[in-house]
Amino acid sequence: MAKIAIDAMGSDNGSSMVVKAVKQYKIDHPETEFFVCGREEELQELKDYATIIHAPDVMGMEDGALAVMRNRNTSMYKACELVGNGTCDGVVGAGGTGAFLTCATIKLKMIEGIHRACLCTTFPTADGKGVVILDIGANNENQPEHLVQFAKIGEVYSKKVRKIEEPNIYLISNGAEDKKGSPLIKAANPMLRENNKYFKGNLEARYALSGEADVLVCPGFEGNILLKSTEGTAKMVSTLLNGAFRKNIFTKIGYLFARKGIKEMKAVMDYKKYGGAMLLGVNGAVVKAHGNSDEKSFYAAIKYADLMIQNEVVNKIKEEFKNEENN
Repeated sequence: MAKIAIDAMGSDNGSSMVVKAVKQYKIDHPETEFFVCGREEELQELKDYATIIHAPDVMGMEDGALAVMRNRNTSMYKACELVGNGTCDGVVGAGGTGAFLTCATIKLKMIEGIHRACLCTTFPTADGKGVVILDIGANNENQPEHLVQFAKIGEVYSKKVRKIEEPNIYLISNGAEDKKGSPLIKAANPMLRENNKYFKGNLEARYALSGEADVLVCPGFEGNILLKSTEGTAKMVSTLLNGAFRKNIFTKIGYLFARKGIKEMKAVMDYKKYGGAMLLGVNGAVVKAHGNSDEKSFYAAIKYADLMIQNEVVNKIKEEFKNEENN
């Protein structure tokens, strides 16, 4: 049975969205136990579905490490603390990314042997199977050995959660040749070839969503740019399609014939069904939901955490890095 802590405050859409998502998830998965942290007057609807932990304060979007540790009455701090002290197995929140990652890393601590934690999420692909991309923003600077570890973490996640026995792992670059890329990418490429049997080589960003890769390794800064440019492109395509079909009576009639295909395309490109990003490399299941999450996407974020717990992803990562140290 999974025990999940929830930071109910801090999202763009307030606590009511979180309440609806938690309530529905509990109805669908009655075996899951929730500990919801936030202002108890806003969480009364959950009194029959979760344990409510009163937390009167909310972490600010720009709060740094010092603010995170000083204010221990925030919903974010209390939610992370529940995992740190062993009460819960995982935590989900939609507050500020920097504060959430700092709080989770400090309270849960890094898995022994891992140098840097990374943010990981599944992107939609043309063939519908999705691709795991990491790091998408937990780090602004990385070393080659970090990317080697990210590849191993992505491999474990793909095997244990996505059930891909032999994942195809690629490294983001500006060219497919091994000699292409920034100094960091050039240094990481031969290390990956030596240390990971599933590594296939470099992959240009334009092929990231083709379905060729099961895991795409990125430095954190570049991964975050890829994430945001992909989301922006998807929004632009949606806007252009809406405009094209609304031009006149003939285009509107054309939409009637094409709408099934358009709906299928939107379903493939819908980032909300993936919920958010997992922080992998710490001692607990940590999921950062989108800041503008609605009920659907926060529900998906809870599902991410639940899958991590049920598939013992954290323990599998621990085992993998313990075995590497012993070899």
